[in-house]
Amino acid sequence: MPGAALPPATALSVPQSVIDAAPALRAAQAAVAHAAALGVRVNVSVVDAAGVLAAFARMPGAPLHSVDIAHDKAYTATSFGLPTSAWHAELASHSDAVRQGLVLRPRFVAFGGGLPIVEDGVRIGGIGVSGGSEAQDEAIARAGLQALGLGA
Repeated sequence: MPGAALPPATALSVPQSVIDAAPALRAAQAAVAHAAALGVRVNVSVVDAAGVLAAFARMPGAPLHSVDIAHDKAYTATSFGLPTSAWHAELASHSDAVRQGLVLRPRFVAFGGGLPIVEDGVRIGGIGVSGGSEAQDEAIARAGLQALGLGA
């Protein structure tokens, strides 16, 4: 169209805030300390906002399958910005197709132990814990957030 203005140039990338290594390690260490206080042996995974591993801790004696489960909990929490324990209620509001399909997705976890890490309203990562009960895993993950001053 003659004389029409071209749309403004748009950036090909966007900035993204992600958890840094030191706080990721601090969260994992605090989670392990809380697990030890509870007498539970767990695996703790901290991922950045893209779901990439930022820190990991495995307590000797924690279930081997829990290594992957902890990572998947952290991945799910950062992917959707929702605690993994909230998925049962969340899925109830969706169609059968969504309820049946989403839970079959690789790395998706719909039970407690994964929490998003949010700083000043921005999701910067997720923490996942596996090896205890759902309630224990979530409490242990919450201790990791509290060590960062994020009283989730």
